[in-house]
Amino acid sequence: MLILVASIGNILGSTVNWVLGRGIERFRDRPWFPVRPAALDRATDWYHRYGRWSLLLSWVPIIGDPLSVVAGVLREPLWSFVAIVAVAKVARYLAVAGAVLSLT
Repeated sequence: MLILVASIGNILGSTVNWVLGRGIERFRDRPWFPVRPAALDRATDWYHRYGRWSLLLSWVPIIGDPLSVVAGVLREPLWSFVAIVAVAKVARYLAVAGAVLSLT
């Protein structure tokens, strides 16, 4: 149950980033923009190079959120975004749970 709840919450958080990315590009030059331009440029380059499969790294701290925003900016279809992000997030929590259980 814990894996399910954590995964759903994390997937929803990434989906919020995707939604923000759909409309936030026009505010990129504003000082309050939530992602530094350099980080957004790196994520965009990464996304162009590896395509939607780069979203498998959406669980990684620091780069996961910019990748999710870029997926929205670049108009990744919601269904493929959610499917790939779900695989990444659930796999992370399964790995963490497996590691914790192996220690007990």
